[in-house]
Amino acid sequence: MPDFCAAYGCSNERNIQTRSSGITFHRFPKDNSLRRQWERAVKRKGFVASERSLLCSEHFKANDFDRTGQTVRLRHGVKPSVFNFPSRLQKQVPSMTTQASRKAEESLPVDLPRHFQEAEPQSNVDHNYALPASPDALKARLNEALARVESLEHEKRNCLIRERRAKKNVQALLEGLRSTLTP
Repeated sequence: MPDFCAAYGCSNERNIQTRSSGITFHRFPKDNSLRRQWERAVKRKGFVASERSLLCSEHFKANDFDRTGQTVRLRHGVKPSVFNFPSRLQKQVPSMTTQASRKAEESLPVDLPRHFQEAEPQSNVDHNYALPASPDALKARLNEALARVESLEHEKRNCLIRERRAKKNVQALLEGLRSTLTP
């Protein structure tokens, strides 16, 4: 039976392609209060999570994960917070219209460096190393790169541990063979 992400509008399926692209799947928590918070965050009318219900890693922030072991796990008490809801499901945030907030907004100087200013959209970009047009996009790319570096560092450490374990096993086997061959 295929496993799909339970989030509204998400069609990620647990398979080789999603795994190779770094997407992980996480079951709803067993703790009832946290489980209800996850169910509310999904914003699906009448949704009740089953034992097999999953959310993919795209609905969590990068710092919500514990990548210290071989398995990527969610930190304790984390709630999903990254969704792409249609406007009718998004929470309306009232705008600040107080006199103090307007005055503070007007007094803030916004001097962006030259490479952050909105540039003409380039229709034919044949490389992926160009800087993004906005600081938010640049920060997102940086966070993705940092998460990938952290993941690779953990993977490297785990490979070194497995290599040491394999060497010890080979040495033990060789010593066992030597002891059986020598009278």
